Amino acid sequence: MANGVGRLDLDGRPIKPLTICMIGAGGFIGSHLCEKLMTETPHKVLALDVYNDKIKHLLEPDTVEWAGRIQFHRINIKHDSRLEGLVKMADLTINLAAICTPADYNTRPLDTIYSNFIDALPVVKYCSENNKRLIHFSTCEVYGKTIGSFLPKDHPLRQDPEFYVLKEDVSPCIFGSIEKQRWSYACAKQLIERLVYAEGAENGLEFTIVRPFNWIGPRMDFIPGIDGPSEGVPRVLACFSNNLLRREPLKLVDGGESQRTFIYIKDAIEAVLLMIENPERANGHIFNVGNPNNEVTVRQLAEMMTEVYSKVSGETAIESPTIDVSSKEFYGEGYDDSDKRIPDMTIINRQLGWNPKTSLWDLLESTLTYQHTTYAEAIKKATSKPVAS
Repeated sequence: MANGVGRLDLDGRPIKPLTICMIGAGGFIGSHLCEKLMTETPHKVLALDVYNDKIKHLLEPDTVEWAGRIQFHRINIKHDSRLEGLVKMADLTINLAAICTPADYNTRPLDTIYSNFIDALPVVKYCSENNKRLIHFSTCEVYGKTIGSFLPKDHPLRQDPEFYVLKEDVSPCIFGSIEKQRWSYACAKQLIERLVYAEGAENGLEFTIVRPFNWIGPRMDFIPGIDGPSEGVPRVLACFSNNLLRREPLKLVDGGESQRTFIYIKDAIEAVLLMIENPERANGHIFNVGNPNNEVTVRQLAEMMTEVYSKVSGETAIESPTIDVSSKEFYGEGYDDSDKRIPDMTIINRQLGWNPKTSLWDLLESTLTYQHTTYAEAIKKATSKPVAS
């Protein structure tokens, strides 16, 4: 089926091969999406990014059956005159480019706002002016805090889904005060969503907005000091993986009380492919893409990852597997957090018939097996002390 012959959309119509301009194709999500498009569809990808390490295996010339269907263009969309030409060459543009690491939101708020709003403006403009469809990647952070988080701690309504489940068409976007710079990201992402939506309403732009809820899997983020900066702070999964690989305690920010839902990258990519291939069902919609069944507190996630890592590595866990740190100590001044993030799945289910499949245990096992296989040796080498001769 690699050539995609005879594939039909959800309404039984043959799927025509598309040319897709993918901005941010070299990142975590981009690499998995490119892989899916190469192995299971006939579509062609113009892959735009600054780096291509995560998609190198797809770019080897002449060795694979999709040679010629993926072209890498080394482009920083900030200031590259080639961008509009590439958008024009494609039927559809997918924009994945973003700074999306919470550690950057209050230490680099200007970069965060520029990369997520200003740099995305030309992409929206070129799609609108050239009548090209746009799938824009936003974030579940646009919801901010839940309504329930403003109720007293022991209030019974905190347990009522109406007060915490996040719905694309109903839930408000609630952010902290301006001095809480953590919300610089969510605010920039919300404003670009409003702009995309307005282009649709005023100028007929065909768009789909994706709000990912913690997509997890191989090739996510980086391991500090190995394939990323030593002082870098990636997102929670890579942070915890790094601690496990180095046999250090996992740092729980403010007691690890925040609740999150996690979804396996391969489940999420299925949803994106349905959006790509069913424009009539996806256009004009905002979609939550997450797994409401995989909810845990960050503390529970740490405990579960410790257990799973022991299983995949064959090493016993260290004596004190977690340590509490304050958010000020970990992230610096101006940090704030969402209490709980559970996606409502009604719209994506109705429009695309999609549901996530992979349990949290299984996705952690798959991801940590990858982390262990990929990084354990490199970390041993990096941490072994040179012996004096």
